[in-house]
Amino acid sequence: MKETLNVALIQTSLAWEAPALNREHFDTILENVSSETQLIVLPEMFSTGFTMEPQNLTENQAKSTLLWMQELAFNKGMAVMGSQVWPENGSYYNRLFFVLPDGTYSYYDKRHTFTLAGEDKIYTAGQERLIVDYAGFKICPLICYDLRFPVWSRNTVDYDILIYVANWPEPRVDAWDTLLKARAIENMSYSIGVNRLGSDANGHTYVGHSAVYDPLGSAEVFSKEDEILYASIQKARIEEVREKLKFLQDRDSFNLLK
Repeated sequence: MKETLNVALIQTSLAWEAPALNREHFDTILENVSSETQLIVLPEMFSTGFTMEPQNLTENQAKSTLLWMQELAFNKGMAVMGSQVWPENGSYYNRLFFVLPDGTYSYYDKRHTFTLAGEDKIYTAGQERLIVDYAGFKICPLICYDLRFPVWSRNTVDYDILIYVANWPEPRVDAWDTLLKARAIENMSYSIGVNRLGSDANGHTYVGHSAVYDPLGSAEVFSKEDEILYASIQKARIEEVREKLKFLQDRDSFNLLK
């Protein structure tokens, strides 16, 4: 029997720098999440919005949000992923946690900090890519601005799914749509993007466009609404495309210098 990964994409608005309020909001949304879901995907900085003032958040608030993710994963029997502000050893990270149903987790620190907003001056950039093996799938989780850099996401390890969590604003949402589709096509993988809605304290507006593209770039899911989006990722579809069109065998070899 071929593997299927049932994913729930949570597209909604966020309260500004209010972790407890955001956790309560997601609790309400997730009360009715489908019991068939295996992976819940939350937006970038889902507990605060895209703040450039991480000093307004305490270490205890960050730890409470991670604990909430662990309890959610355990109670629902589903993996949960999303990024949050993470203070550590005097530095701040935009850190994505991938929490398994048993509460254990791995994490990825955003590699490409968003220079236009000064994120590079406030948050420490990550240096390592993360590949998660879950439910028979190899998943590469990345964050927002990473989407613009195809070398970092290049499929050199035969992963099955790229997942981007984001706070991607309305003026550049056409780029979001185009790049998500391009990442699917060039990597012959599913490409998933989860964006937020609403507006933030800096006056930026977000219109969603969360989506799922199959390995040939066909949109299987797309929405602008405040809702849970569901997608069933099929391992057979990936294998079918890669067997018929062996493009990954012709990929270039390279090493990142920094």
